[in-house]
Amino acid sequence: MKSFRNRRHVPHSAQEMFALVRDVESYPKFVPLCEAIRIRRRSEIAPGVELLFVEMQVGFKAICERYVSRVCCDSNKLDIRVECTEGPFRKLDNRWTFRDEPGASEAAPKSTVDFFIAYEFKSAALGLLMGAMFDRAFHKYADAFAKRADEVYGRR
Repeated sequence: MKSFRNRRHVPHSAQEMFALVRDVESYPKFVPLCEAIRIRRRSEIAPGVELLFVEMQVGFKAICERYVSRVCCDSNKLDIRVECTEGPFRKLDNRWTFRDEPGASEAAPKSTVDFFIAYEFKSAALGLLMGAMFDRAFHKYADAFAKRADEVYGRR
């Protein structure tokens, strides 16, 4: 199974970064390979914990795939967990955690964003066809979210 981990220090608060990643409806505007998003279901399963079932269409040139993920957004712990429930993946495990950095202030917020993803395609042929494309896209995710945070919250 392939995996990728990235830890990023950003000049935005953990709460701001959590909100940015939680806003899945905006992904087609800036997330690599994301062409469309549809929320199939959204519910609050506990105070501050939201569960989403999200259908994402990803593609590059003539290749297009859809998959559905179970997304758990915990605003109490500032973490987001994603698991694929339908689609081309045998397994997809994605975790985001957000922590304010010591010494950060409201005027000068800083946080650490941890991104982890592990995935395996159901088909070896699809893995060969799409694997390299997904690898490149996941390496660009941290940059895409950091750039989007600067656009949404301003450069600090």
